Amino acid sequence: MTYAEQILKIANDNNGVVTTAQVTQVGISREFLRVLVNKGLLEHSGRGVYIIPTIFDDEMFNLQVRFKRGIFSHETALFLLDLSDRTPIHYSMTFPLGYNTTSPGLENVKYYRVKEDLYELGIITAKSPSGNNIRLYNAERTLCDILKGRSNTEIQIVTDAFKRYARLDKKNIPLLSKYAKLLRVENKIRSYLEVLL
Repeated sequence: MTYAEQILKIANDNNGVVTTAQVTQVGISREFLRVLVNKGLLEHSGRGVYIIPTIFDDEMFNLQVRFKRGIFSHETALFLLDLSDRTPIHYSMTFPLGYNTTSPGLENVKYYRVKEDLYELGIITAKSPSGNNIRLYNAERTLCDILKGRSNTEIQIVTDAFKRYARLDKKNIPLLSKYAKLLRVENKIRSYLEVLL
């Protein structure tokens, strides 16, 4: 199998996406990516991310590949978790404190930064709308995040998210309470839950 065939196989096995890191990891020069782009077999989708042109470009997956420490959160997580039917205008991602957010800020990303001990709280893996695995915060963490003062989430979105959460079969109220305490939004969570449950 030629290097070009190996690269295209990696892309096909990964829903049409291949990264520079994946190519160099198997010992192939990144120069072959440029050759495949010149032949029209790959398109450069973002920094270090290439896609097969016939496959739909997955912007969420591309962002997560480029910003490895970014976790989809807030309105974006609500949308992915089906707690909101509003498609986000900007993707929301959370990063640990100290992470350089200059690049995400230039890429249509609304970013948040949290302390390292809160950063990993509630991370799950789910499918992007295009079917790729991406990381986001679970429903309980997301509900706490949208109540924090700096999130500026519209009240209609917050209310709708809590109504949808209350109807879920897999809601976890004890976990929601635990996260609310850690993220210091206990009183706000309690007021929503008293009305809905």
